[in-house]
Amino acid sequence: MRRTAIAAVCLATAATAGLTACGSEGGSAKKAEKGPFAGMSGGKIAEKAVETTSDAKSLRIKGEVPDGEGGMLSLNMAMDTKGKCAGTMGMNKEGSIELIVPGKTVYLKYDEEFLRAQSKGEPEADVQAAVDMFADRWAKTKATSADAKEIAAFCDLDTVLADFKGVSSVARRGGTTKVDGTPAIKLTETDGKEKYTLYVATEGKPYLLRVDTAKGGKVDTLKFRDYDKPVKATAPTGDVLDMDKL
Repeated sequence: MRRTAIAAVCLATAATAGLTACGSEGGSAKKAEKGPFAGMSGGKIAEKAVETTSDAKSLRIKGEVPDGEGGMLSLNMAMDTKGKCAGTMGMNKEGSIELIVPGKTVYLKYDEEFLRAQSKGEPEADVQAAVDMFADRWAKTKATSADAKEIAAFCDLDTVLADFKGVSSVARRGGTTKVDGTPAIKLTETDGKEKYTLYVATEGKPYLLRVDTAKGGKVDTLKFRDYDKPVKATAPTGDVLDMDKL
């Protein structure tokens, strides 16, 4: 369970940071004389977007990324620089985990599909016992515990976006469009067999709004939204299992 949570956010951010560091277009695109980012190359726009994004106090990451083992990780997580986070994540469309970290305690809720998928090969009695105990039920543990400290660490946005610092890009400029209603400029960059398309806000701060990664005819999308909005990480109440007492 812990590996799933850590990998989801690490891979999501690594995929985005990697595209700005490993491009191979062989040039830095044409310059525009007017319109958004007038006179700036695609690479400079990408670098500005990554820098601005890394300075955000909070944001939400939503989408899917490869897990490095032939599967897919999905996530919809809001997090801030104070260590708060809340959202969901899953693997290969086989159930999901809800996660809330309001401070010094980590709250997790697994659904039955996820528990069974992650317990394949285990004795049926053990699997059923885990389902009976944890499925669709909030459980909590201290953020400093062995099983939770790494999960709590990636809830720190500064840690998650650490790889966004000091990147270099050779992206090419494209046209303008909208991402969920927000005006954006489109940038493209290639690394071997992978092609990345970045969408950067052209109004307000030049935040990164979306990244598409195309490979082998398949496109994976990550969206970045809810910049500098408070993270709603309210601790659940009622029937909450205390894993530290088990």
